[in-house]
Amino acid sequence: VDAELQALRARFGTLKGVERAAASGDFVSIDLSAAVDGQEIPEGSSEGLSHEVGSGQLIEGLDEAIIGLSEGESATFTTKLVAGEHAGKDADVTVTVKSIKERELPEADDDFASLASEFDTITELRANLTDQVERVKRIHQAEKIRDNTLEKLLELIEVPLPEAIVQAQVDTALHNAIHGLDHDESKLAATLEAQGSSREKFDAETREAAEKAVKTQLLMDAIADHLD
Repeated sequence: VDAELQALRARFGTLKGVERAAASGDFVSIDLSAAVDGQEIPEGSSEGLSHEVGSGQLIEGLDEAIIGLSEGESATFTTKLVAGEHAGKDADVTVTVKSIKERELPEADDDFASLASEFDTITELRANLTDQVERVKRIHQAEKIRDNTLEKLLELIEVPLPEAIVQAQVDTALHNAIHGLDHDESKLAATLEAQGSSREKFDAETREAAEKAVKTQLLMDAIADHLD
């Protein structure tokens, strides 16, 4: 409930510029440039990029490099690229902090409850959030029971798998994986290597997932037919 209330307060928070070094949770405007083997790569450059420090939403190592930097300061770090022409290669990335802002949260009081909800008091708002959390928890519990039951049934029951359907799912998964890589399988291999995987492992995991998905669907169809 506290986490839900904190998230609601964050939605109504305001950003205020600060004159100090960047810390986790701050919002910064940054410039980025990247070089591989000393050559700057255009796709690795960006100006005026907004980023929440500590969110981990951009590239690995960026948050650690930003923390401690003040406005106008730069830092360079090495990271492994996971996409694009140079996927799988180490790049030297330079980040420059252009501005730093922190989020100020409104007080969790009756005025905030009236602003952020249909309730007049913070007590009523917290009670409503409690009801929401309880409903979500019950849904998650039911989903866990369903999933555990299904896993047990998959272990106990042999289901003949139509190879054509399984292969179609495997082909679709491969197509989706390389669609953003210009359908270049060498780029896929480099991306997998950067993630500590391999094409062989990817193929095996993809087939295993396809077989499980098909088996699950056939089993659920059989159960539905029986219940009808």
